[in-house]
Amino acid sequence: MSEIETESEKTRAEVAAYLRDLADQLEGGGEFTLELGGRQRQVDPTDPVTFKLEGESDPAESGTESKESIEFELVWWRETQSDDADTQQEASGSES
Repeated sequence: MSEIETESEKTRAEVAAYLRDLADQLEGGGEFTLELGGRQRQVDPTDPVTFKLEGESDPAESGTESKESIEFELVWWRETQSDDADTQQEASGSES
């Protein structure tokens, strides 16, 4: 999957609903649809999944506010699809 990043303002309830739906799909196993920035992607995480959680607090220059954030990341590994099988099939077809 190529990199996609999206950002939009939502209510806490909207974020919770999105995360709840994502959690249900993840727990269900198999492939599911992930909506990112108005686009849909099919994802099929393998086990095990690495769960990364990062929290940050960055004070503003004014000193009266700070930007706070939490980032969630899921990471999994999958075997890459090789073009070797297609190349071998083409080679054997051209030998006939």
